[in-house]
Amino acid sequence: MEPLERYRPIIDDFEAFLAACERPLGNAVRVNTIKTSVERATTALEEDGVAYDQADWNPRVLRLETNSPGSTWTSFHGFTHGQEEVSAVPPVVLDPRPGDRVWDCCAAPGGKATQLAALMDDRGTVVANDSNLGRISALRFNAERLGATSLAVTNDDARNYSLQRFPFDEFDRALVDAPCSCEGTIRKNPDALDNWSPDHINSVAGIQKGILRRALQATCEGGTVVYSTCTFAPEENEAVVQHALETEDCRVVDFDLGLEYAPGLAEWDGETFDAALERAARIYPHHNDTGGFFVAKLEVTA
Repeated sequence: MEPLERYRPIIDDFEAFLAACERPLGNAVRVNTIKTSVERATTALEEDGVAYDQADWNPRVLRLETNSPGSTWTSFHGFTHGQEEVSAVPPVVLDPRPGDRVWDCCAAPGGKATQLAALMDDRGTVVANDSNLGRISALRFNAERLGATSLAVTNDDARNYSLQRFPFDEFDRALVDAPCSCEGTIRKNPDALDNWSPDHINSVAGIQKGILRRALQATCEGGTVVYSTCTFAPEENEAVVQHALETEDCRVVDFDLGLEYAPGLAEWDGETFDAALERAARIYPHHNDTGGFFVAKLEVTA
């Protein structure tokens, strides 16, 4: 937990934060409304003897009292998909509509991409891209298991992604759930901090900046881009969005979220950020008994 000490000045009730990070994370699933309704899925769980709690902020998210959410009847039939509760936040913030053209830049293994398709009633196009060829099979498998027919899978570096293969030249919305140092996954991956270093944070931040810039360039004027990570590091969060504000035509906008969270930072380690970064959300483990996440919503202005 030593790397997390650097966040003591910015986190309310830091001792509660540390205590939450040391507790194992419970299991959650998302109801796949492409194949079923929330009511039908919960009834099936009850008939299968699996207890659950419905998330207050999102009725499609269920906390299951089982150690094997992937072995349930509902999972086998594609009615539910194992997905950390806080991981379901970015697609909800992106708020895609049926018929939209949406780009999930870093999509594997497909939890958020298939969630986007479900939010669109599986109508439109979700381009699910990932640069890691080894993860593409999991992405395709989840798309097929969950019945996401609106999903197209590509394998490219998002930083120089080309739209020439498509019959359109821009997206309506884009999700950048960027590769990161994964500090916020400490509850489900106790070894998440084993290889932590400032050099790694700075290295991955450079990749994140390139992906976010390309997402903004590939999205239409007035379109929406959501940037998210599962880490606490401001270098990978506010600083990346700040770089986008300085290099691309965009602005940070407000969004509603039914979870407790802290606002984005206006300053870190001597670096000052645009005041609009306070519209971002920092979700800490002790706030909602979840993992950690950062989410910012941007609008393309030109």
